[in-house]
Amino acid sequence: MKQQTIVFKVSDNLKDEIIDFYKDRFLDKKPPYSVFQVKDYDCVITLYESGKIMFQGIGADIEASYWTEQERIKNKRDVNSEIASDKEKKEKKDEELKDDRFKNISTIGSDEVGTGDYFGPIIVTASFVDIKRKMMLYDLGVRDSKKITDDKILAIAPTLIKEFSHVTFILDPKTYNEKGITNMNTIKSILHNKVLVGITKKDNYPYDKIVMDQFVYPKKYFEHISKVPEKVTNITFTTHAEDKCLSVAVSSIISRYIFLKEMDKLSAELGIKIPKGAGIEVDKVGADIVKRFGEKKLYSIAKLNFKNTDKIKELL
Repeated sequence: MKQQTIVFKVSDNLKDEIIDFYKDRFLDKKPPYSVFQVKDYDCVITLYESGKIMFQGIGADIEASYWTEQERIKNKRDVNSEIASDKEKKEKKDEELKDDRFKNISTIGSDEVGTGDYFGPIIVTASFVDIKRKMMLYDLGVRDSKKITDDKILAIAPTLIKEFSHVTFILDPKTYNEKGITNMNTIKSILHNKVLVGITKKDNYPYDKIVMDQFVYPKKYFEHISKVPEKVTNITFTTHAEDKCLSVAVSSIISRYIFLKEMDKLSAELGIKIPKGAGIEVDKVGADIVKRFGEKKLYSIAKLNFKNTDKIKELL
């Protein structure tokens, strides 16, 4: 019989029921970041802290079917359709990543960090990578910054900053709030254009293509930058650019490194560990900051048009 793997995220109202159902069969050792693991003769069941549950083995479909049915009854979820949709998306992404147009050419690429974080700046970097130096990047383990740990970024980014020509722009929260631009794609477009103009004017790099991750359709991108005085227009837009193009990956890591350093400075200044992202922990820390330093402090450290601002006020 065929081995199967079935994975889906469990609804919150079923987690305790699942834990209670399997609790008598928990293994003493469990995988990292898991709540428990159970091994039957034809299936291994693992519940992760993220809420995802994985069934592996020839009996995976039978074991999973009980819980997918519970999701249907209690939460009106069609989990099997969700799994099929996720599989289709993964297959589509895998097909996209076979794109090797940038594998053996020299490129300029740009990437940004901080657009989804309530606290801290937005960092955008454009970098030039000569294809003759790609082995150095492979040896360092360069890839999209979202897919490597912060510790790894802190270790390799100083080398990238030293060895590869780049231009970085930091949009601090105070300036962000003063600009009053609420469309994040407009901000990203303007800042990407800014660093691309900077690096193309910096030197006569022998690049073959300028590459950018496609966060909006090209026509919309150029609408966003229509009023800026200088523009770079010879851009190749592609999805998952940070996985396909070394210069985009380098820019991603440099941007992330600078963002981490800026967040450390902010934490040291306030004497509070400032969380990344825009989740519940951010709201709690935001409320604490307002209590200690006053509401005006958020103006210089946070992006006030995020929904977190209203949530912080509710917590006070």
